[in-house]
Amino acid sequence: MTSRMEPNQRLITSLEKGTWTSRTYREAVLKQIQNIVPYDAYCFTTVDPQTLLSTGAVTEDGIEAIHDRLFVNEYMEEDIHKYADLIHSGDYTAILHASISENPIVSTRYHNILQPAGFGDELRAVLVSGGACWGYLTLYRKTEQPVFTEEERLSIQAWTPSIALMLRSTSLTLMDEIKSGSPSDPGIMITSDAFELLSVNAPAQYWLSQLRLLEQVGPDVLPRPVRAVSSHLQRQIRTDSDLIVAQEPILHSPSKVCIQLLDGRYLVLHASLMQQFSGPDQIAIRLEQAMPQDLLPLLAESHGLSIRERELLGYVLRSYSSKEIAEAMHISAYTVQDHLKSIFAKTDVSSRRELIWYFVSRFQLSDEPAI
Repeated sequence: MTSRMEPNQRLITSLEKGTWTSRTYREAVLKQIQNIVPYDAYCFTTVDPQTLLSTGAVTEDGIEAIHDRLFVNEYMEEDIHKYADLIHSGDYTAILHASISENPIVSTRYHNILQPAGFGDELRAVLVSGGACWGYLTLYRKTEQPVFTEEERLSIQAWTPSIALMLRSTSLTLMDEIKSGSPSDPGIMITSDAFELLSVNAPAQYWLSQLRLLEQVGPDVLPRPVRAVSSHLQRQIRTDSDLIVAQEPILHSPSKVCIQLLDGRYLVLHASLMQQFSGPDQIAIRLEQAMPQDLLPLLAESHGLSIRERELLGYVLRSYSSKEIAEAMHISAYTVQDHLKSIFAKTDVSSRRELIWYFVSRFQLSDEPAI
């Protein structure tokens, strides 16, 4: 089997000599794989190695239709072959059918999502290079097709080092791709305390149009995230005034929100008070694109997490156990639990699963509801 795999492996490693963007490389890999390991559908996702947040996926329409349910399964349901688990265990590839053939009900993903959509099997690969994960490759076969074989899994396994290396090397071009079409300057808009738009520059006009597309509202509607950060700032100002009167310490919570747009880009809005020399004060809102690797620090900052709590959160998102976190951070398991309790309190969640879901699926940086 090894002798047959070697020529096939060169089909992938030969791509290392080309000049690619992240997307064109992934498309080329998928074409090469199809010749050796046939599939009916696919999802090829790049991820930020620090947070495992997706930085963009190449998907087939059939998977795109069930992508939301797969996302929920990955972070909110018990199941086998979770991406983070595969990374952490060192088992970088896995065939779903091989693990559930005797008891299909053991996988919620198969029973409730894939099978109703007409898929009978799934082959997953996590792409690790330099000790970090740079993406996930998942192949699917229809119910009427043969399931994936162990030989096919081994072929994918043999290709993962080369694919991961290329995802790592194209990560810089990926950032350029993500920023493509975005304004180079930050957007600035000025509103009244009654959410009346007073002035706006061209980049802000662009980002407002993207937010309106996301919310499917007309040009006269001020998007919800803008109202959210403005509302948060006004509450913060009133709270600070009350604390000054009561002579109590003031702890600021940034009036920020981070939104994922329809095309996968992340937009950060940050409101601040503009004290006028005459007339009522106004609110300035800065709008600019955030890179995926910026999201975790932004989210952590918005909830006032300490440096150690932020470090611990990173391990939680990568599915480390309390014992493993304690070893990695050189602290006791009791201290890990104390940090977790503090993080739960600051983020208003009650379990690790809720915590992961909050930080991965919700990019709202303020707990304040939008008006």
